Amino acid sequence: MSRIVLGVSGGIAAYKACVLLRRLTEAGHEVQVVPTANALSFVGETTWAALSGRPVATSVLADAHEVNHVRLGREADLVLVAPATADLLARAASGRADDLLTNVLLTATCPVVMAPAMHTEMWLHAATRANVATLRSRGVVVLRPAEGRLTGADSGPGRLPEPEDIEASALAALADAAAASAMAAQDLSGRKVVISAGGTREHLDPVRFVGNSSSGRMGVALARAAVQRGAEVTLVAANLAIETPAGVDVVTVESTADLASAMDAAAADADLVVMAAAPADFTPVESSATKLKKSGDAGLTVAFTQTTDVLAGLAARRPSGQVVVGFAAETAADEAELVTLGTSKLARKGCQLLVLNNVSGGAVFGSPDNQVVLLGASGVIGHAAGSKTSVAHAILDAADTVRERNAE
Repeated sequence: MSRIVLGVSGGIAAYKACVLLRRLTEAGHEVQVVPTANALSFVGETTWAALSGRPVATSVLADAHEVNHVRLGREADLVLVAPATADLLARAASGRADDLLTNVLLTATCPVVMAPAMHTEMWLHAATRANVATLRSRGVVVLRPAEGRLTGADSGPGRLPEPEDIEASALAALADAAAASAMAAQDLSGRKVVISAGGTREHLDPVRFVGNSSSGRMGVALARAAVQRGAEVTLVAANLAIETPAGVDVVTVESTADLASAMDAAAADADLVVMAAAPADFTPVESSATKLKKSGDAGLTVAFTQTTDVLAGLAARRPSGQVVVGFAAETAADEAELVTLGTSKLARKGCQLLVLNNVSGGAVFGSPDNQVVLLGASGVIGHAAGSKTSVAHAILDAADTVRERNAE
């Protein structure tokens, strides 16, 4: 169980922090809410206390004998501020200590993650951009806000990401110092990353299809990790079972043929291409234009043909300097067999990095966690386990290692 300080500053998006708080406590974390005075105008102290199961810390002077303005920051495993208003970002960047939350930020020695929320003009203002850059230069993870409906009729960048997105990024920073450092440093800034996710569907008729068990969680986690590290991200989404993360451009597809076409178009000028989707290997030779009906006791015979090999095609056409990452879901008795199967597939596909999943017994599909072996041309170059967001950061790190080796 981790000790998390959830800071809440004064914006209408504070209501989303209630959902975030519930998610964190249900995951087993001990959460201390530290709202600003303005935050309490949007969500009352009683709500925070009821959802956290703890008294709310609101004042530097309250419980002075416990020296809360220093103790909370020192004892926390993670400080997460959501929403972080333009005012809070400015006060944190300038080192102000004029309320309990800014005191906590000054005394925290753990990872600090801030999720901004404000009107578009405020987010794009030079002062806010400078404050964000200052915070990031100090190792603070400032998440990229979502784009969408704001207060009133406004729409644009500055919307608070959804609680699931914030939680995933924050817990990745908590679990992995390297991931926190990469997000703070924006190490993928200026790079274009194309990621596929989900499972394709090959239709037998208008209502039936052949598909697979991929939920798209791993690809979505990769997109989330890449965008929070500063990349320009395109997500080619095939029938996802979950919502897409904030800050990515989404292209929706249905079949393997659709996936191949969308990936070819998006990957042409990409620095990194990750084929995390699970494309169907076979498609019906013919698809009925009308719903297939039962006819007596007769069964159904369907002729299939192989689909396009999307990964091999991307690897064959990759421009100089581009890194192509593939995934292989295999059933293997142990890691040795998994690596043997992966080595053969890596050679066939021609990609630079292969992420190996052992899916024996239905493992991985639909799960929030993953365990992978990272295979390069020279053999196994790493392992990763944990939440899919944490694993995503490890995959991005491995891809960057491959890029650096290729450049030598």
